Parts: sequence; C-alpha cells; structure tokens
Amino acid sequence: MSQNDLLTLLEDSTQAGIYHLPANVRGLVKAAAEAAGFACFAFSLRDCRGLDKVLAQLAYHLDFPEWFGHNLDALKDCLTDFSWCEAAGYALIIADAETLQADDPDGFDALNKVFAAAIAEWRSQNFPMWVFYGLRANGLATFPTLA
Repeated sequence: MSQNDLLTLLEDSTQAGIYHLPANVRGLVKAAAEAAGFACFAFSLRDCRGLDKVLAQLAYHLDFPEWFGHNLDALKDCLTDFSWCEAAGYALIIADAETLQADDPDGFDALNKVFAAAIAEWRSQNFPMWVFYGLRANGLATFPTLA
C-alpha cells in the first residue's frame, strides 16, 4: 500500500477503530499519522498489571490536563475532548499490553470499551481516532491495510 493510500485510510473516520498493529509496521503507521496532522502517541504498558497503572501511563503519555480524575469516566472525558492537544485526528500506538490482558482481563475489556466509545463519539463528528495494539487479542482485527 502506498503512503497516500495509508494517509487516506487513516483520515477515514468510518474505518477508525481498535486494531492489532504488527511491530514491523508501527513506524510506517506512526509516520503516516503524523504526516496527516494527527497527534500520535506511542507508548508501552509494560508492567501495567491493573487499570490504575494504565490510567497513569495514559495520563502521562497523552499529557492529560490536571483535572483528569484517574478513572474510566475521566478517561473517556479526556479522550473525547483533547482541547489541550488539537489535531486532525488521534492515534494511540500501544505496545506491551499483554500483561494487562493476562493479569486483568476485565480491566483490559473495560479499557477497550472506553476506547470504543471515544472512537464512536469522534466518528459521529467525522473525526478519526485510532487505537493500535501490538498484541493479538480475541476480537481484535489486524489493521485493514495489513490483513
């Protein structure tokens, strides 16, 4: 797939969602997202065994405002606002989520429900938000261009 095709896909809010992104293409997707004017956040959840650690990592890497309440409701509020980080779209590239998935599967599911709700809210405004995981989880499709 060409760089232009990748840019077109990333800009299409109807395709945005939560996907598996193999390690060998993370740099390509990150570069394309940045070229499209997206705010692109790439970080690791290594050693995050529960939601409290995940929320702290998200707050740090996404530079959440001081009012962030370190709970799932506050996470959704921040993910659907981004007034402190306006961009043409948003991409989260998350590595090493296997520990969370294995140690706290309910927390992992809850986190993805919040991601899905935020993506849907942005989609309703024709605005793309993507979440990419390095892991292959049940129900997690591979990024469309790479399937």
